[in-house]
Amino acid sequence: MLTVDFDRLGLVPGDRVLDLGAGAGRHAFEAYRRGADVVALDQDAEELRGVDDLFGAMRLEGEVPEDARAAVVLGDALALPFEDGEFDRVIAAEILEHVPADIQAIQELVRVVRPGGTVAVSVPRWFPEIINWRLSEEYHTVEGGHIRIYTDAELVSKLTSAGLTHEGTGYAHGLHSPYWWLKCAVGVDDADHPLVKAYHRLLVWEITSQPRVLRWAGRVLDPLIGKSLVLYLRKPEVP
Repeated sequence: MLTVDFDRLGLVPGDRVLDLGAGAGRHAFEAYRRGADVVALDQDAEELRGVDDLFGAMRLEGEVPEDARAAVVLGDALALPFEDGEFDRVIAAEILEHVPADIQAIQELVRVVRPGGTVAVSVPRWFPEIINWRLSEEYHTVEGGHIRIYTDAELVSKLTSAGLTHEGTGYAHGLHSPYWWLKCAVGVDDADHPLVKAYHRLLVWEITSQPRVLRWAGRVLDPLIGKSLVLYLRKPEVP
C-alpha cells in the first residue's frame, strides 16, 4: 500500500529515484514499475535482500520497462553514499520519526536531489499518533521505534529551512488509524484479540481487492484521520 502519490511527485520514466529508508520496498517497486532508475537504500541488509530478489522477479515477469533499472544499497541516511544532485526524485517515507538526527538526514536528502528535482516526505500524522502514544507506552518505546511526533508546521519548517520549497500536502491511510488505536488499547502485541483480527481482515480486503466502498471511505477519512502526513517539495533551480 503506497503512501506517496507518484503523480504529485512528478515521476516520469527515466527519472533517477532514491527510496530512502526503503524497508520492504513498496515505493521502490512502484517507481521501478513506472520505468524509473531506482535505488533502494536501507540499513537493514535482510530487508534489502528481499527487495533485490523482488526486483529480479519483476524483471523476469516482464512487469517493468526494458530500460528501467533497479539496485539496492546498504547505507546510512546521515551519510548518503551518493554525489550531490544525483537524483531527480527522493522519497523518504516513514523514516524521519525514527532518526534522532533528523536535521542531518534532511540535509543529506536535500543534497542528493538535483536542482529542480522533487521530494516526498511522509511521517505519522500528529493527531492519530498522539492517540497511539497516550494509549500505549509500548507502541513507541520499542527499539528502533518512533522517537518524535511532528506537527505539519514543524516538518514543513525543517524541510524548507534546509532549502526545499513546499508545494503541497496530502494525507493517507485514514482506515489504518482506528486499527492502530485499537491495537494500542488492547495491547500492541495482542494480534489474536477478536476485534484486532476482524479489523485486520478489513484492511487486507482493502489492500487486496480495493473495493469501491473502502476506496470511498478512505477518501473521506484520509483528510480527517489519515495516519500519514505526506509533504511534496521541490529543490529550487540554481539561479
